[in-house]
Amino acid sequence: MSFDLNDEQRAFREVMHGFVDSRITPHAAHYDREQIFPQESWDACREMDLPSVWVPEAYGGSGGDMVTQAIMIEEIARGCASTSVTMLISKLAMLPIMNFASEEIKQQYLPRFATGEIQGSYCLSEADAGSDVAAMRCRAVRDGDDYVLNGSKYWITNSGVSETYTVFASTNPEARSHGISCFLVEKGWGVEFPKHEDKLGLRASPTGEVVFNDLRVPASHRIGAEGDGFKIAMHTLDRSRPTIGAQAVGIAQASIDYAGQYMKGRKAFGAPIADLQGLRFMLADMAIRTEAARALVYRACATIDEGDPQNQLTYLGAAAKSFASDTAMSVSTDAVQLLGGYGFTKEFPVERFMRDAKITQIYEGTNQVQRVVISKYLLK
Repeated sequence: MSFDLNDEQRAFREVMHGFVDSRITPHAAHYDREQIFPQESWDACREMDLPSVWVPEAYGGSGGDMVTQAIMIEEIARGCASTSVTMLISKLAMLPIMNFASEEIKQQYLPRFATGEIQGSYCLSEADAGSDVAAMRCRAVRDGDDYVLNGSKYWITNSGVSETYTVFASTNPEARSHGISCFLVEKGWGVEFPKHEDKLGLRASPTGEVVFNDLRVPASHRIGAEGDGFKIAMHTLDRSRPTIGAQAVGIAQASIDYAGQYMKGRKAFGAPIADLQGLRFMLADMAIRTEAARALVYRACATIDEGDPQNQLTYLGAAAKSFASDTAMSVSTDAVQLLGGYGFTKEFPVERFMRDAKITQIYEGTNQVQRVVISKYLLK
């Protein structure tokens, strides 16, 4: 099995690299500082038809393979991690629709996702039900042709911005994980957004609470059968975690690029600090870890493209996400160290890289939970 890029993927990376340098990177610091949605960057992604990469051709998308999707997110994250998560969250919200929704729902929503007309959010976590999904308290009760939805979701990316919300709620609390169902909810039906978080990183990506008070959802907007929600959630996260790994790789690469350029220009003891062997070795180790993370991410993505023939995706997705995010955290921290006092200031972007890297170790399943998943696979 080869994980080298083909000619088309190499060409796509080259185009993405130039696009990010000219249209995304120049705005990243401003959006981070002001804590506002990166509208100009999102509009640029739409102009490049990037939202269509997630969507199959049958529904108006370009149907990019998973490795191509990883390249796209890696490059965007290299310029602005907040913009990359804006892209990622719509994919996360859309995967249950693509894989489990009725044909009517697919035809109604997927073409609009493909053009970027609408964005989506993924509503799984709650205040007391993050990693322990079965503990969720959000309820959906059948009432004729509708479900009545009550409860709150926490840590929801793009809350208030997205037009649609893929919501997991319990339809049978006694059945715990087997009693969870999945619904597609439109913001205009009465979704409430009472609070946004003031975050360490990804500050240009709104994260907040999403509340449902007696919100009526047509039964036609249930995704899959009643009780299939947990299966849908896990199936989705298996196919999303590798692209979180790609986001982390992009942050790590940005850290290497900036630190390397700084080392060549910064002088100490009468010569560029790039001449100091100890610092050169730090940069080399940063690159080694990042290349290893990239290879693991591409392997997990290639496994999805191949249909997971060896039933390894859960293991590989967890490994790629946890290793890449740990790498992003360590590499961005080393970049701050290489810049010394300058790295600790907001005048230089490496402190932003470090802040943005941290969340990749936490969301879509903490790295401690990923190690539980990995060990279960190894000891089965």
